[in-house]
Amino acid sequence: MPAPLAFYDNFTRTLRPFEPLQPAGPVGLYTCGPTVYDYQHIGNFRTFLFEDVLKRVLRWNGYAVRHVMNITDVGHLTSDADEGEDKMVKGAKRTGKTAWEIAQLYTEDFVENLARLHIEDATILCRATDHIREQVEFIADLERKGYTYATSDGVYFDTSRQDDYGYLARLDIHGLEAGKRIEVGEKRLPTDFALWKFSPKGEQRQMEWDSPWGRGFPGWHIECSAMAQKYLGDFFDIHCGGEDHIPVHHTNEIAQTEARVGTRLANFWMHGYFLLLNDAKMAKSDGEFLRVQSLIDRGYDPLAYRYLCLTSHYRGQLNFTWDALDSAATALDRMRNGLYALREAGAAPADAALVERFTNEVNDDLNAPRALAVAWETLRGEHAPAVKRATLLEFDEVFGLRLAEWAPKEEAVPDAVRALAEARLAARRDKDWAAADRLRGELNAAGWEMEDRANGYTLRRR
Repeated sequence: MPAPLAFYDNFTRTLRPFEPLQPAGPVGLYTCGPTVYDYQHIGNFRTFLFEDVLKRVLRWNGYAVRHVMNITDVGHLTSDADEGEDKMVKGAKRTGKTAWEIAQLYTEDFVENLARLHIEDATILCRATDHIREQVEFIADLERKGYTYATSDGVYFDTSRQDDYGYLARLDIHGLEAGKRIEVGEKRLPTDFALWKFSPKGEQRQMEWDSPWGRGFPGWHIECSAMAQKYLGDFFDIHCGGEDHIPVHHTNEIAQTEARVGTRLANFWMHGYFLLLNDAKMAKSDGEFLRVQSLIDRGYDPLAYRYLCLTSHYRGQLNFTWDALDSAATALDRMRNGLYALREAGAAPADAALVERFTNEVNDDLNAPRALAVAWETLRGEHAPAVKRATLLEFDEVFGLRLAEWAPKEEAVPDAVRALAEARLAARRDKDWAAADRLRGELNAAGWEMEDRANGYTLRRR
């Protein structure tokens, strides 16, 4: 029997067995999506890749998945302390486009790169600007329950009302109070956060809406709580994001939802760790960051980056180097060619013992590096070719490397070389072995290798 599925839950800080909240229904999964004020870098996509593997492992274990991902197109300020411009407004100024135009531009680019990396679409991809009503209703409920207060610039959540505020991140609230390093302005506590921000007086924002508290726009954290609750309910199975979401964004999502409905929103809180570039976090604020297009421009298949991410556990930081990507590309090429060589092996069931070992690895908190080791052992092992092929193709349901779809690029064959190959094929059919050997020699001298097949032949450069 394979090991039961277990995930590391950051809320409890333990590895816990996974049991769906609704055995008869789909697993509810919410993943924090991009803020579309700029292109996403490959560090962002490492998190989205971990979440894609999570979804595939859930399906591997027989679960259907209802996956909701948000698009943040309003409300994410440049500071987690509720200061600075809305990132969308800042991005609009940088590009000379409207906030609505850059939201569309960067959302389309994001979706295109999901496809390049073979990251499956969410069941629901929801935009914050399409759910203003739900966010206003959420804030109104918090106000009725006494969790809000107003300042001159917005409506804030009063974290002093919750004794366990910050439990997810194990925040030292008293230490924050003693340090007073965060500029609080009119906030009562450094940990209090904006639910609704007022538009500046005498200034019309590109994105603003009427509300019971005044014209303005929602804070960043309220959108995820409101949309997750709308599409997945008051308490669902798994909530994911990057490790940077733990101390602020996810902490505040939990606080809001506990205040409104008494739950921590999700049963499991899972977080992907950073991709490092030269041992430092990759960030858009640095001005230089690598996009998926950057890899393509340098001649890499985006799936080589997917393979690279599979070589490191999602809860460990991964340092990106071009040498590491080269190694991943080489390994992926060998795996592809190894499987392609088995394409005529015939049909067979996957090896049950190998499948069980693979399941044990992925069920141990998505241990993709050890699962890859099982795949390589399968490819290099002594099993029948048809069994190898069937087993590896099953594994790829989790890896998502599109192994079954790959084939070597067909190179243009000169007419003279093609004529030699056709002549050799005819000689073989006539059982003129001397002529066939002579023609093979001429092909080799021209720099080509001819491989005989049951239905013809293939040609490749030597």
